[in-house]
Amino acid sequence: MSEVGRFAGRHVLAELHGVDPGLLDDTARLGELLRAAVTEAGATVLDVVAQRFAPQGATVIALLAESHASVHTYPEHGSLFADVFTCGDRADPEQALRLLAKSLDAASVHLSVLHRGERRCP
Repeated sequence: MSEVGRFAGRHVLAELHGVDPGLLDDTARLGELLRAAVTEAGATVLDVVAQRFAPQGATVIALLAESHASVHTYPEHGSLFADVFTCGDRADPEQALRLLAKSLDAASVHLSVLHRGERRCP
């Protein structure tokens, strides 16, 4: 089956802890790091939007040609939740989240991988 219209993907969920709280409130930097991580992992970024919340915290979402990536931060805990979902097998969502964790210098990372759609994804 061709990659176009292939109904399969991997959805990787992440919890990162031990991240600098100041960085978790910096939407511009978070957007740059998310864009870089998903791009290096093979995804095509179409847009990135971000929202900072009062008194703290942020959400950053990247619209990908392959689907999406998001980050939701909790500076008061030095933690964030993130996910990357990509269709097909050109982009590697697990690698994207490992790259993001490294760029954030996270002390701990927990990943969960969900295979969605057809079960032929790597």
